[in-house]
Amino acid sequence: MKALTYHELHRPTLSGERTVKSECLPFTQIPHSTRLFTDFLSYSPKVQKFYPHSPFFNQWAKDEASQLKYDPERRQSVSSILERQNRNWGASGKTLANISRLRAGAAAVVTGQQVGLFGGPVFTIFKALTAVKLADQASHDGVDCVPVFWLATEDHDVAEVNQVAIPGADYSLQSFNVPTQGLPGAPVGTVRFGSEVEPVVEAATGLLGPSAIADFLREAYRPGETFGSAFARLFARLFADWGVILLDAADPEFHHIAKPIYHAAIERTSELNDALLARGRELDAAGYHQQVKVTPSSTLLFTLRNGARVPVHRHVSASADFLIEDEQISHADLLHRIKSSPEQFSANVLLRPVIQDYLLSTLAYVGGAAEVAYFAQVGVVYEELLGRLTPILPRLSATIVEQKPKTLLERYKLSLPDLFLGPEKLRELMASRTLPQELQSAFDQADASLQKSLAAIRESLARLDPTLVDSATNAASKMHHQLTQLRDRAARAELRHEEILARKADLLCNVLYPNKVLQEREIGGAYFIARHGTEFLRVLYDTIHTDCFDHQVITLV
Repeated sequence: MKALTYHELHRPTLSGERTVKSECLPFTQIPHSTRLFTDFLSYSPKVQKFYPHSPFFNQWAKDEASQLKYDPERRQSVSSILERQNRNWGASGKTLANISRLRAGAAAVVTGQQVGLFGGPVFTIFKALTAVKLADQASHDGVDCVPVFWLATEDHDVAEVNQVAIPGADYSLQSFNVPTQGLPGAPVGTVRFGSEVEPVVEAATGLLGPSAIADFLREAYRPGETFGSAFARLFARLFADWGVILLDAADPEFHHIAKPIYHAAIERTSELNDALLARGRELDAAGYHQQVKVTPSSTLLFTLRNGARVPVHRHVSASADFLIEDEQISHADLLHRIKSSPEQFSANVLLRPVIQDYLLSTLAYVGGAAEVAYFAQVGVVYEELLGRLTPILPRLSATIVEQKPKTLLERYKLSLPDLFLGPEKLRELMASRTLPQELQSAFDQADASLQKSLAAIRESLARLDPTLVDSATNAASKMHHQLTQLRDRAARAELRHEEILARKADLLCNVLYPNKVLQEREIGGAYFIARHGTEFLRVLYDTIHTDCFDHQVITLV
């Protein structure tokens, strides 16, 4: 693994003084990284038409802050709602102070995520801490700024939020899932836990062991709470010292404030749709992907129908203007419904950022690769409805390497990219590095001798008859292939004799590259906080370098 930067931090943890090492792995070396994302991180000329601001926050933060326009009355209304919400979740004094700063004129660095069970995957914590870091940096540089976390409580995919994976004592992943009785398609913020949540909480906290985070989970995830309120109570505790302001997007009062945006999204559906389709063609022409599929019948709104969230479609081939399921509705009638009952409507993924930045004085949004891709499309919506595109910045992306995986990586001379090969190849690689030293040396000597001898033969043949050089090269390739095959067979034989090696390979994959995706997307953040205490958040905060956009491999020594 190529280490572009190397940092060492010393932080007191629950177990005493600990050294933290951070190495940077470029996203170009990580499977499934899109060209759009990697080009954005390098801010190549090709991508700049889709992103007017670079990912380098300090290059434009002050200038951008000076151009923020935020209606004073809206600022007061939003701040009052945020104070009510955060007090209800047990907000800290630091959070309430940050709301007061927002009310008085501070800008916001915003991030957000689905309200995953027990706080969701660890990247959710990375998002919050990146927003804190950037807000702190802006404030230090003279731009008063606070961190805001947008709770995606209007999302209706319960299957994406009702489960979390936590490694067990043997490092196998244990999945926890809360069965829900909610209406299919209902916003997750309306789905309340019953008594069925209690045994799941007890099982998870039992696996995590006695810890502050286990206590937080018991306090937050109780019968009567929703996915949104439980998540908010947990994050209010985790980020009490950081003053992160939590925002529940499903609050009816927010919908009433956002009513002009809902209205404009329908009033200007035709030009918005044309602009999005044109932007999609531009992305295709540039060799990039479209994160969201837009069709001629698309609109930017959902509405509630019998408690379920359903999309509003344009009715492009009939006399009615719009369709909600099988109901035909006129343009005027739909606008009237928005005016009278805005709480019945919500934004799709391409309108949500615009709603967010109508409600807040947003200096920047913090997101992952998918959100960066959304912003390449949503820029045209921003320009049409707000006249300004909020800059997006990449969140911290990291793999946490604890002591036992670290020991195995070092013993078998492995790095994270080796795990990208998959469990089968990883086991063979580890086996090849456990062969007796004399056998490995013999293979190495044979390979070197073969290369030297064949090179001499090719030189002689070139003088004798140049037409034979290609034949010699082909023969050399076959001999080298045979030697490599023999070496691989020896490695597999060693593997058959060492079942424990397979278990070690599985351990590494489970905790560092589970299910063939980055650790940050699979393993719950609660696991790491239980293992290393809430002080671990400070370790992560100190690890964030806002001008480093690589994936960080953070090793706890």
